[in-house]
Amino acid sequence: MSDGSQTFPQTPRMTRRLAVRRSPIHGSGVFALRDLAAGESLLEYRGRRLTHAEADQGYGDNHHSGHTFLFTLNERYVIDGNVGGNAARWINHSCEPNCQAFLVESREPGSEKDRVVLEALRDIRAGDELTYDYGIVLEVRHTARLKQIWACRCGSLSCSGTLLKPRRPKRATR
Repeated sequence: MSDGSQTFPQTPRMTRRLAVRRSPIHGSGVFALRDLAAGESLLEYRGRRLTHAEADQGYGDNHHSGHTFLFTLNERYVIDGNVGGNAARWINHSCEPNCQAFLVESREPGSEKDRVVLEALRDIRAGDELTYDYGIVLEVRHTARLKQIWACRCGSLSCSGTLLKPRRPKRATR
């Protein structure tokens, strides 16, 4: 009997390290199939590159859905994991994450060639779900309804209850 897992051999080193299956946090999740060491590169977040304007045009005002596969790459581009994406799009959010996303800049900073790589923050045991802090910042008022739409389900003792981070303060102008 199958547990519904799918393995994603993104690179030769990825083979038999991770699997996508049903998550107790939300929908699908990515799980370690073997012990993973702190600092280990796990997976690149892949997908179609879009400019922010193209993403806005294609997805519109999506902050009321509570669901996105868009990952900000830099000031010009986002990665759309919904098109050409890989297993990284299924990694869930946690307020106590065991992974972190890092920007790997190309020789042309701000380029669509920049990449996002997920790395283990600490040792991860076989069977554990991979998680990272999404750090979602919406430039709209965080109403109770919006916080409910973007509710966190990580279950950690330090859970903030929402995936939303405080809006960035506006800079003073002269």
